[in-house]
Amino acid sequence: MQIAPLSAIGDGMDPGFGVYVHWPFCAAKCPYCDFNSHVRHQPVDQSRFVAAFLKEMAAVRALSGPRTVTSIFMGGGTPSLMDPRTVEAILDGIARQWHVPDGIEITMEANPSSVEATRFRGYRAAGVNRVSLGVQALNDRDLKFLGRLHDVENALKAIRLAREIFPRMSFDLIYARPNQTVEEWERELKEAVSYAVDHLSLYQLTIEEGTPFYGLHKAGKLVVPDGEQSAVLYEATQEITADIGMPAYEVSNHARPGAESRHNLTYWRYGDYAGIGPGAHGRLAIGSGKIATATERNPEAWLQRVEECGEGLVERELLDFEAQADELLLMGLRLREGVDLARWQTLSGRDPDPAREEFLIEHGFIERIGNSRLRCTPAGMLILDAVVADLAC
Repeated sequence: MQIAPLSAIGDGMDPGFGVYVHWPFCAAKCPYCDFNSHVRHQPVDQSRFVAAFLKEMAAVRALSGPRTVTSIFMGGGTPSLMDPRTVEAILDGIARQWHVPDGIEITMEANPSSVEATRFRGYRAAGVNRVSLGVQALNDRDLKFLGRLHDVENALKAIRLAREIFPRMSFDLIYARPNQTVEEWERELKEAVSYAVDHLSLYQLTIEEGTPFYGLHKAGKLVVPDGEQSAVLYEATQEITADIGMPAYEVSNHARPGAESRHNLTYWRYGDYAGIGPGAHGRLAIGSGKIATATERNPEAWLQRVEECGEGLVERELLDFEAQADELLLMGLRLREGVDLARWQTLSGRDPDPAREEFLIEHGFIERIGNSRLRCTPAGMLILDAVVADLAC
């Protein structure tokens, strides 16, 4: 079964309704990672967690009402540590709560170190039709520095298997690593695009508070490229990917036309999504408003809460129109297609400040697409947070 093209499941600009399932367990914690991931040295009771996922789905379905799912994403943590029967049970549970048409995008994140052909074929049989591999680097020195459990040989084996078994495949790389030159990154990226099918996620290394890298960076023991060097690396990334027909459709994501991640487009187009599992976030339209949801982050505490209360939600915030407008701007300006101005004006109740907009246009940071959309230029993407903050005032 192939994934239906965007045009076959609704207007290409329709944000859609996604379901995100968070599997919080990893074999090891990477030193740069601030995601909700946890290492457990005893086997995880997957059947117990499945039962809790199904319970929480029912609770979220009561909030969302009947919806048609346009994408499903299993993230983590390391979802490829799940047994294929666990994945099948989760997907069956989603289909019992919401309408899941044939051919929608169903993505699973996987680490090369946890990949094997039997497990991959089990995920495919369960319904997964797109895999996203956390490769992160294509040299063993930097893989060791990043705390990855795989080497380049494992990564290439995982890529080959994914290409053989799944209709769609993407993989991640991290660049702007310490002492990385532009020439080194260009060679690595050109090698990467030779393995890619239709999608790549290319992230600059960021130092997040609370991670081991943060402590090293603060102590001066880990030095990452400065702003100017990072900009040169970013520009080289854009040039190489555009040349091979996989331009950026979002700050860090590149795809051949039509192969963009449907699920991530739902986030960036500010659609609705149900968040299931420990530490999962959601956005759900309720009447004329929208609520932001978040669940308990600790897996065992989440499990106990769901078993006792039927759900793991610890946050359920009603977002006013101003908050929604800010989130729409924050997410939409990440996209090459930009923001629907009419939608933003409806939520914010105002037009963009003419003086601020004119200043940003004159300096080459934003541009209008006709009269209907506003987007960042490549120069604006380099200072995206500042552009968003300026326009949101």
